Amino acid sequence: MELDWLKPGVVFGSILYALIGVIVFWLCFIIIDKFTPYQLWHELVDKQNTALAIVVAAMCLGVSIIVAAAIH
Repeated sequence: MELDWLKPGVVFGSILYALIGVIVFWLCFIIIDKFTPYQLWHELVDKQNTALAIVVAAMCLGVSIIVAAAIH
């Protein structure tokens, strides 16, 4: 049984693609935050707007699926 997934190149590639995915995801969140008429983070954390949290969660899942498909 050979451990192909434990090679340094594979581990480094996985970490690199994970970082790229997180950066792209965060940039998409910032862009969407700029397009909305209010600050998403303030509405989610301070005002605890549950409906907006569900919409943002759906947006996060959508962007995450697109980024994962692009990296894969």
